[in-house]
Amino acid sequence: MDLLATLQCADQPGIVHAMTTAILNCGGNIIENQQFTDPTTKTFVMRTRFETSQGQEAANASLDKELSRFSPALSIRPTNQKPRALILVTKESHCLRDLLYLFELGELHIDIPLVISNHLELKDLVESHGIPFLHLPVSADNKDAQEKQVLEKISELKIDFVVLARYMQVLSKNFCNQMPGKIINIHHSFLPGFKGAKPYHQAHDRGVKIIGATAHFVTDELDEGPIIEQDVAHVTHSSTAEDLLALGRDIERRVLAKAVKLYSEDRIFLVGKRTIIFS
Repeated sequence: MDLLATLQCADQPGIVHAMTTAILNCGGNIIENQQFTDPTTKTFVMRTRFETSQGQEAANASLDKELSRFSPALSIRPTNQKPRALILVTKESHCLRDLLYLFELGELHIDIPLVISNHLELKDLVESHGIPFLHLPVSADNKDAQEKQVLEKISELKIDFVVLARYMQVLSKNFCNQMPGKIINIHHSFLPGFKGAKPYHQAHDRGVKIIGATAHFVTDELDEGPIIEQDVAHVTHSSTAEDLLALGRDIERRVLAKAVKLYSEDRIFLVGKRTIIFS
């Protein structure tokens, strides 16, 4: 059996030795291992993939026995177990299309049991990929009730994480606190400079020379959660606002897909307001 273990705890002597001993004791063999100690918080993180002929139950018992004295946040799962993602969208399709395309190719190691939108524009696109679509309109009057329905679906479908693929609604503090470190969002990197409508047109008016996108975890501080992935592109005075918009869409879809891939492979560790990411 091929297993993946992730560990996070205060840095201290003996953690790596305990992990390797635990894997050896359950008849395991390490396939790959990455580790890092954050120098600011003195937090140790480790991602270890290993094989064992004794099964997951034996591996769980062995790792618990050897590592419990470090009081770690420890997770062990089969590598073929796909995290379940709920995707939230509004009207823009570029990020959703890319996720669905990579999902069909098998390049995203996730399951997508449902896509929820507050509009109907993307219903046909989602259902053409054989994925259920749920329309949940939202307004100032029903926002709490709508989010409650989304949370019920998360529980019912055993969702592991949520992807905001250009979902143009601000999630409530209550919703964010229900899934800390499990909601991924994408936005253009002009914030906080160009807020509101048509940010790419605002950027064009100001003559920006670099545009980009940021994928991050969602917190109750709008667009200020721990950053997962970023990318940029240079533009010139000859670029029109429409050129910036097209290039921005391309960057957004790539950055979001990369963030989802990293999350699905257990490569992201949250340490305070920062992330540690193993490539």
